Amino acid sequence: MSESSRSRLARIVYRIDAALGFGACAILFAMMALTFVDVVRRYSFSKSIAGSFEITELLMATLIFAGLPLVSRREEHVTVDLIDHFTTPALQRVHRRVVEFVSGAILLGLGTLMWGKASQVAGYGDTTTILTIKLAPFVYGMCVFLIVAGLVHLIKVFMPLALAVPPRDPVPDPGRKP
Repeated sequence: MSESSRSRLARIVYRIDAALGFGACAILFAMMALTFVDVVRRYSFSKSIAGSFEITELLMATLIFAGLPLVSRREEHVTVDLIDHFTTPALQRVHRRVVEFVSGAILLGLGTLMWGKASQVAGYGDTTTILTIKLAPFVYGMCVFLIVAGLVHLIKVFMPLALAVPPRDPVPDPGRKP
């Protein structure tokens, strides 16, 4: 991969990261504001916001699935390193690529299976109970986020430098003296 195409890909990845991060922040803020207003109305005026629970459910699902590509690219998954201490660096790299490939395949598989479910939901015209918000766009969105996260993992297998995450500074140990 040439330096100019790597730079162009880095800009695209940065923009996607920023858009997903901004979207996640906006969703989280909307959930917080909705909950705050709902609680104030409930305790001050004895009148809750109709459908606030449904809206929160939809926003939570969107937030979780929108975060998958971000977590995948930044390698912020929960990991257990049981065998890392006993293997060579070369074997660790192979292991990492195998795990990335399997993760990508599973996420792509889930995305395609869920796409079928989204088609069913759209065909039935499923809506939420109180506000009758159509569910199909949310389920299709979840599929897209699953597929994007799967592609992120596969890109890490075949082009590991394309989505490389800069190393983080180690977190200082507060109990350790300098």
